[in-house]
This record gives sequence, structure tokens and C-alpha cells, in this order.
Amino acid sequence: MSAQLACLTSDVPVEGTLRVELEGAGGPVEVAVARDADGGWHAISDVCSHGAVSLSDGEVEGCLIECWLHGSQFDLRTGEPKQLPATRPVPVYPVTVDGERVLVDVDAMVTSH
Repeated sequence: MSAQLACLTSDVPVEGTLRVELEGAGGPVEVAVARDADGGWHAISDVCSHGAVSLSDGEVEGCLIECWLHGSQFDLRTGEPKQLPATRPVPVYPVTVDGERVLVDVDAMVTSH
């Protein structure tokens, strides 16, 4: 598969998220589409690697998203945990903004450096 429409830019506030479900090669994928403090776009797995709850219900601050259940924080750019109790990263997906359309490719993952 390739990038698919996740939402419109007007659907996600700055420092906010939107939960979407997209179709991946292996079936449905839950994604949190987020906009950071600088207006940058991100797509990260909507499932916390620690508590298995929706990350899109948490808060975005800068380039971090915080899980509402136990306070784990993840870098929106890499998926790496930045605050315990989470110790495992979550998948991050490539995002393309085409006009008002936000496209996400859930079959490709962003690799951190």
C-alpha cells in the first residue's frame, strides 16, 4: 500500500491529536495523527507500548505525546520513550501534507538515527 488520506489539516489543532484507523497490509492500524507546537505533522501508533491505551487521548507538548494513563512520553519524530514507565518505542509513520489533506503510509515506518 501507499500513503492514504488520514484526515484534513483542519481536523487537528496545533499541539493536538486525532485518532484514525487506516488499512495496512496486515489489517487495520490505529494511528494518532499529531501536530506539534511548531505546526509539524506526525503519525505515531495510537497504542502506548506500556499500557496499551490510546495515545491520542493524551497531551501533546512540543514534540512529545504523553500517555494519559501512566504519564509515559514518546517523541513524535522517533517513537522513542522519553519518560518512564514506557521503555519500548512505538511505531512512527511517514506523513505528507498535500494542501488540506494529511496522508499517512502505515506500511512504511520512519527510522530513527
